[in-house]
Amino acid sequence: MNKVNFEKTADLINKQDEWRDRCINLIASENVQSKKVRSFAGSDFTHRYAEGHPGERYYKGTNFIDQIESDLKLNLKNIFKCEHTEVRPISGTNSNEAIFSKFVNKEDIVMANSTPGGGHISHHRLGALGKFTKNIIDFPLTADGYHLDVEKTKDLINRIKPKIIVLGKSLFLFPEPIAELRDVCEQNKTKIIYDGAHVLGLIAGKRFQDPLEDGALMVSASTHKTYFGSQRGLILSNMDAESWRKVDRGAFPGSSSNHHLGTLAQMALSTLEFMEFGEDYSGQIIKNAKHLAVSLGKEGFKVEAKEFGYTESHQVAVNVNEYGGGSLISTLLEQNDIILNMNMLPHEPLKNHNNPEGLRIGVAEMTRYGMNEPEMEKIAELMKEVVIEKKSVKEEVNKLRAGYQEVKYSFDNTEA
Repeated sequence: MNKVNFEKTADLINKQDEWRDRCINLIASENVQSKKVRSFAGSDFTHRYAEGHPGERYYKGTNFIDQIESDLKLNLKNIFKCEHTEVRPISGTNSNEAIFSKFVNKEDIVMANSTPGGGHISHHRLGALGKFTKNIIDFPLTADGYHLDVEKTKDLINRIKPKIIVLGKSLFLFPEPIAELRDVCEQNKTKIIYDGAHVLGLIAGKRFQDPLEDGALMVSASTHKTYFGSQRGLILSNMDAESWRKVDRGAFPGSSSNHHLGTLAQMALSTLEFMEFGEDYSGQIIKNAKHLAVSLGKEGFKVEAKEFGYTESHQVAVNVNEYGGGSLISTLLEQNDIILNMNMLPHEPLKNHNNPEGLRIGVAEMTRYGMNEPEMEKIAELMKEVVIEKKSVKEEVNKLRAGYQEVKYSFDNTEA
């Protein structure tokens, strides 16, 4: 029986691979690794432990991972122009918890983006931040809902003097006003934490804001959205060495023990690819996102933030309430092998979370497969046929996707 179940599970894994090769994936929090990097999944590192820092491990037998981890940290410091890098968290939320556990105490006041305003669950009462304080205040937003109201935020910081503010979002179309808030935060001894999970690759590619240069004390991130992976977490900072030791202890032993050496080695490889191709890739991401937004608008969709040029990131937000809402429409698109997620929009009440009005669309993965502006127009056309014209387009989707099977911006087709 166990052998039968083993084969059944193995078959499901193979079916996932085959199916996703036919799909157009527009999940904003996902990306794809190159085949060359994926070929190192399941290396001997997958079985090993390396608690502590390179050269100071609690385990023996770590010479090779010590070299890989040390080189990775040096490369990340060069990419992000920072003094400190913490690569041991195994997810973005894990990175946030490592920070919150050392910089937030019970009853401290923290400001963050609301869930409808794009904030991530780890910034809220039910997530990582809520483990350490319940005094979490939403940022005031401008009328459009996609930008902080800077003057109201400054006034609020002056009045309530939060311990930290958490910038960065899950629905993340535009840069955050770090530089505009820097002085008022310094005056009130408020620390700025920037969650760059979605835009890490855009930051690394010099196509978005530079949060550390703008005034953030720390940047937390996951490494597999606009960055090349693998699926891990990261913390960056230019803080003083004594303060950084708190982050160090927050990461180990605070939020992780062994830090998944197999994916760490893959991230080291992906980082070298990003150093080679990242600027071109991240530039094309933003071109594609903007072009997809414009194309969707031409096809009759209500694309959010039009007055601001739709987006400056890899994401596009679309209101599909008139067609039945985000839950229904994302399901219809999935049935046609177009994969994306429903998402709350800034004006919505929290009670809408199971069927919000919006869709969140991301172009990072399809960009890495080599799709450019013409393909964004075709995707918009296919979405119109499904959503507005109620047609089945699965065969057309599969046919389009069949032409984009090689991972670009990688060493797959080189001798490196």
